[in-house]
Amino acid sequence: MSEHRQIRNETFKAKVALEAIKGLRTVNQIAGEYGVHPTQVGKWKKLLLAEARSLFGRRQSRAQAADAELKDELYRQIGRLKMELDWLKKKCGLED
Repeated sequence: MSEHRQIRNETFKAKVALEAIKGLRTVNQIAGEYGVHPTQVGKWKKLLLAEARSLFGRRQSRAQAADAELKDELYRQIGRLKMELDWLKKKCGLED
């Protein structure tokens, strides 16, 4: 008889993977409690560790992107104000 594959949600996978990362129990004990294969627990653990690194990297890159956007906007404003100042100097006869 073939068993039906169970589709696990992300919350369940994260819970099992976090428990495996903690290392308080063996992978076999965790797999037995949650009714999954020990190999699957190991895969979820590796995936969580890999994605955790990129999660913190994304936060930093978002902050860098926001800083770059602010910098670009400030340079645009400086350029516009410099053009206006040059125009006023020319109109008033104060050119260097």
